[in-house]
Amino acid sequence: MNSRFAFIAAPLLVLAYGVIRILDGLDGSRGPGVAWTTGHLAFIGALVLFVPIFWRLRHMTGRTAVATVSAVAGTAGIVTLIAQFAIDIVIGFMAADHDAMGPLFDQVQAMPGVQLAVYDAGPYLFYVAQLALVVHVALRKAVKAWTPVLVLVGLMLPMIDKDLIPVGAIFLLVSFWPLARREAPAARHALVPCV
Repeated sequence: MNSRFAFIAAPLLVLAYGVIRILDGLDGSRGPGVAWTTGHLAFIGALVLFVPIFWRLRHMTGRTAVATVSAVAGTAGIVTLIAQFAIDIVIGFMAADHDAMGPLFDQVQAMPGVQLAVYDAGPYLFYVAQLALVVHVALRKAVKAWTPVLVLVGLMLPMIDKDLIPVGAIFLLVSFWPLARREAPAARHALVPCV
């Protein structure tokens, strides 16, 4: 897969998810329905694109042990987030309305290990690994020092308020732009720092 495409498309899909999520909540509740499913599919698409992003960032660090561990952890986090969003989609199809979704989520989360792996711990591997890899690339001076700062802001905004997901996605897009530029056809064979 073209990693330049992934660096641009992943934040745009997160942006799409955030906007769809806001629109879905305009009636006072989120899901089930077309917006619920479409938004979740957009985020799953972004997560799939983060796999080559993480491994490309690992490559940009010189394949260090820290970067390798971060990429592995991040990929594990991606798997748990895809599981979480897939559960959301399935429950959206099963539930007649928003109120019916709650008991279905309770049943899934009551299964041994699901709450910890899919909701409480696993997803954080994705976010921590993302920041760790970008910091590592910045320490190697492959991107500007502000790049990890933008990634951090982009990650923190949705934790403050999920309605800030689109804003966080824009920060992510801006921070990934120099990385995408590195992946331009002329730069694919020789890694040189961005100017």
